[in-house]
Amino acid sequence: MRIRVQKFGGTSVATPESRSRVIHHIREAVDQGFSLVVVVSAMGRKGDPYATDTFLDWIGQNGSSLSPREQDLLLSCGEIISASTLSSLLNQEGVANSVLTGGQAGIITNDQFNNAQIMTINPSRVKEELQQGKVVVLAGFQGRTADGDVTTLGRGGSDTTATALGVSLEAESVDIFTDVEGIMTADPRIVEDASHLETVTYSEICNLAFQGAKVIHPRAVELAMQTNVPIRVRSTHSDHPGTLVTSTHEVNGVAGEVSDRLITGITQMPNVTQIKVRSGEGQYDLQHRVFKAMAEHGISVDLININPSGVAYTVYDHVADEAEEILDSMNLKAELYRQCAKVSVVGAGIAGVPGVMSKITEALTEEDVRILQSADSHTTIWALVRGEDMVKAVRALHKKFDLHKIHVQ
Repeated sequence: MRIRVQKFGGTSVATPESRSRVIHHIREAVDQGFSLVVVVSAMGRKGDPYATDTFLDWIGQNGSSLSPREQDLLLSCGEIISASTLSSLLNQEGVANSVLTGGQAGIITNDQFNNAQIMTINPSRVKEELQQGKVVVLAGFQGRTADGDVTTLGRGGSDTTATALGVSLEAESVDIFTDVEGIMTADPRIVEDASHLETVTYSEICNLAFQGAKVIHPRAVELAMQTNVPIRVRSTHSDHPGTLVTSTHEVNGVAGEVSDRLITGITQMPNVTQIKVRSGEGQYDLQHRVFKAMAEHGISVDLININPSGVAYTVYDHVADEAEEILDSMNLKAELYRQCAKVSVVGAGIAGVPGVMSKITEALTEEDVRILQSADSHTTIWALVRGEDMVKAVRALHKKFDLHKIHVQ
């Protein structure tokens, strides 16, 4: 069988109009001779009747004391409703299909409820349905433990479902359908002349996703990368081919490696707070005390700088007050700078190339954007700026590196 996996996000199945586009893409793949697995998310976003965040709000309105195991039972319903709805529409169109939950599809996870990890997949039931000529409509975002308990896979769980199943089925490709026509060099809502990337490497899209681009979950990309299953990020609302994510591509029928560009894109992450804690005379254990305290209270830290005079790091705005209270209880005086933004210059080719940081500082200085803190890795350079400067910073960096001129074959 030539197998393809398609994944449709919440906005793709939210309205009758978008669901008709889903049917169109399913028919197109079937007509091309593919045995098809369709993974769906819960319909819509927060506030819509069957969205995951709506279920979470419902729990909050009714006691806020549902255990993680029971939460997963409720949260898994959104994808089941979505899959059943799509099945009915496919039946109406004469497309033979079968609905499976994540557990029925053989997705076995650990028992870390609300954020379970896939341990194994036995796709024999999926293969049986495909061999009968049916489209398999699969509820994403979920699996089951070895004991049969329903679990959910955390944020981006439907992406993870699709790519993990694509790997286990040795699919020719995994198509991730969303509301944009692929991956861009920057958020087009911020940069009007952002370029569309026709092909990117797994490492490039992982870096973009980790730094704020929300087109695909990085865990899903990492799964596909292990066995080199190509991913295509496409728009539900058009027939545009989107962006191919792979390590190889073909030009005029000749296979070749996809090269890592110097700079692939600019991303942003708003709503972060910078925290600075200064060391006292002879105080050499400050960094250990600070980060141990953050870890013990479940506060994620980012953009970390450590030097003899103290530590600086960032947290999300919504936990900044809690972080400050923790430090106060330790008799540590902290300086907090709220409502900042982390702007990232991502490129798998950055390592060892001189002049990249110079261009970044030049671009931001020319726009009077103050850099509050910076850090770098071999693939990314980060700059922390004031929240009100975020848009200006993203546009300046996109222009400085000529990303509006990118055209990748």
